[in-house]
Amino acid sequence: MQQINGSDYTVYFDTDCYAYLQQLLVAGSYSRIFILSDENTSVHCLPRLLGSLATEIPIELLEIEPGEENKNIDTCIQLWEALTELGADRKSLMINVGGGVLTDMGGFVALTFKRGMDFINVPTTLLAMVDASVGGKTGIDLGSLKNQVGIISNPKAVLIDTAFLETLPVEQMRSGLAEMLKHGLIADRGYWNEFTSMESLTTDDLAALIHRSVEIKNEVVLEDPTEKGLRKILNFGHTLGHAIESYFLESDDKEMLLHGEAIAIGMVLEAHISAAMGMLPVTEYREIKEVINSLYPVVDFTPNDIEVIMSLLVHDKKNEAGEVKFTLLEKTGKAVINKIVENSLIINAFEDYQN
Repeated sequence: MQQINGSDYTVYFDTDCYAYLQQLLVAGSYSRIFILSDENTSVHCLPRLLGSLATEIPIELLEIEPGEENKNIDTCIQLWEALTELGADRKSLMINVGGGVLTDMGGFVALTFKRGMDFINVPTTLLAMVDASVGGKTGIDLGSLKNQVGIISNPKAVLIDTAFLETLPVEQMRSGLAEMLKHGLIADRGYWNEFTSMESLTTDDLAALIHRSVEIKNEVVLEDPTEKGLRKILNFGHTLGHAIESYFLESDDKEMLLHGEAIAIGMVLEAHISAAMGMLPVTEYREIKEVINSLYPVVDFTPNDIEVIMSLLVHDKKNEAGEVKFTLLEKTGKAVINKIVENSLIINAFEDYQN
């Protein structure tokens, strides 16, 4: 599959991943290689990667516990201390093998250790392949608030080996699918149409869809790398989705939602708001709601849940001068940014989502 070129890095696919990695290591410019994985990817993914490494450069393995709850400064401190103890320097290379939590945090750790060392992302989940590992966003959560601390800076490369998806649970595949649906809704009506008949998709179709999803995100990021304007379209579904995800993460009586599950809810809510504000045709909203709710279980929200979720919107990274800014849909395949939304529309969207 053809590689995709970012501003100063390249996304390689399948067998090309390992050919590139070997060429990089043959050059011999790195003092040490640090491979960061979590308890799951250490078992299911790391052996495949290690089998492709033929180098005399010393390799050190770092492992963290999986899960969003570990994407915090405490884990970073542990990693910085481990790097120090193991003799890492600015000529070391960090290879992050895992999902979005790991690539976000691994990139952040590499960029901040001794003011920066090279890193490569090897995403092993569908979500990380089509979203988290592409575009240079790194960072960690601050308590339950998503991605409050971080840096936009690109990896040396992204290596997407779709064979890793064979080890992925169904719910993780579904989580990644949400970001692919989003790419169609904000930028490519034809791409969205591919998902309206999921039962006919094959494994080969999935590989092509992943490639197209990366293409869409890369095209947006190339035009607006630091999210001053156009890149904000990638936040469709995320203003409410991130607030929902944060609320379920910190609530003792709620079962934690995966990122994609929360974003799927956010997309239905924000599509409803788009229609209520007279932008998105109602027929297109109904199609979006039907497709997404057929793929993801509908979650119940109490009035208190909605009130707390709305209070969390003040922490959204897109806010300006204290105003919450939404990315909404003008039509399927076209998004608009920086929209102010009245609270009553948000409440109505929750009510419609559950009906």
